[in-house]
Amino acid sequence: MKIALTAALATAALGLTAATPEPTPAPAPAPVSRTEATRTVSAWLPWWDVETGYRDALAHADRLHTVSPFWYATDADVDGGDGGAGVEVTRETGAGDRRIIDGLHAEGVKVVPTVTESLYAPAMVDLLEDPARRTAHVDALVGVATSRAYDGLDLDYERMTETEDTALRERVRTGYNTLTTELCARLHALRKQCVITVMPRTEDAGQAFDYARLGRVADRLRIMGYNLHNALAAPGPLSSTAWYEEFVGYATAVVPRDKLEVALPAYGWNWTVGSKARATHVTAREAEALRRRVGAPYAVDAASGTPHFTYVDADGERHEVWYQDANGAATHLAVLARHGVRGVGLWALGFEEADLWDAL
Repeated sequence: MKIALTAALATAALGLTAATPEPTPAPAPAPVSRTEATRTVSAWLPWWDVETGYRDALAHADRLHTVSPFWYATDADVDGGDGGAGVEVTRETGAGDRRIIDGLHAEGVKVVPTVTESLYAPAMVDLLEDPARRTAHVDALVGVATSRAYDGLDLDYERMTETEDTALRERVRTGYNTLTTELCARLHALRKQCVITVMPRTEDAGQAFDYARLGRVADRLRIMGYNLHNALAAPGPLSSTAWYEEFVGYATAVVPRDKLEVALPAYGWNWTVGSKARATHVTAREAEALRRRVGAPYAVDAASGTPHFTYVDADGERHEVWYQDANGAATHLAVLARHGVRGVGLWALGFEEADLWDAL
């Protein structure tokens, strides 16, 4: 998402692991019906356009097993309201809306809200390495999970990974292992799911996430399969088949396939060529509407398997737009199939074109 995606974005280890205790085994899961077993898609529900996303979820409930509303965030508490720990879990607009929770449950869809975080590595390490503060944070997260009829919690902590300091990143990795081990054990004791969202792990990225350890403690490991080129990067595809081959290959080597989900993008970026300004976020629907409006031909980049187009705006500035649609998704889903991964995620409900659901 995203590093801790906001409404402005509209929006997306090899080595030694921490010597932390193994998690408490989860209670035996409830029997799964044939209908539930055929649902392979989870999707995030953005709080800034919740009604569009909610209608989308209801319309495609037969494909969805889980919806994760983007409702909570771990932030620095400048007022020290958490007893001096300096961290609190805040609520986004509309968080905990019982109408949405009940409506999704009525369609057989589980509700596992997402918690993001805005703490950089030094502040997160201070939290993770202090047993009392870490326990207080786990208590707060469990409090979120039990505040409504939620089916679990999705932890999407990304800002903490933004460091080039390898020693600090290692402390984030080991500390996060401890936090997630403790949180998942608490959630499992309550018969609630523990979902952990991570960045793609490649040779030069995602090193702060210990896939093997996280895969052992979590019920599902969601990999954000997008933002290969982000809003501040040079124009290019949000994902590619070669990239998918790399990170899915690594993930399946260390995490059971039935625990893996790879989230596909249903959005794109509109770059102004030659500008250093942040690219403009567009949903897949908006990108395709823009392409038609400017009269650009539909084209799929053979190397990445994603659509793109260029145009010149009214001020004479050249734009380059890369996004994802059903055709590109089908190409990338084929990579997942080759690796035996059935779990698919979507960022985000309300962004996608209708044809994407046929691909899913």
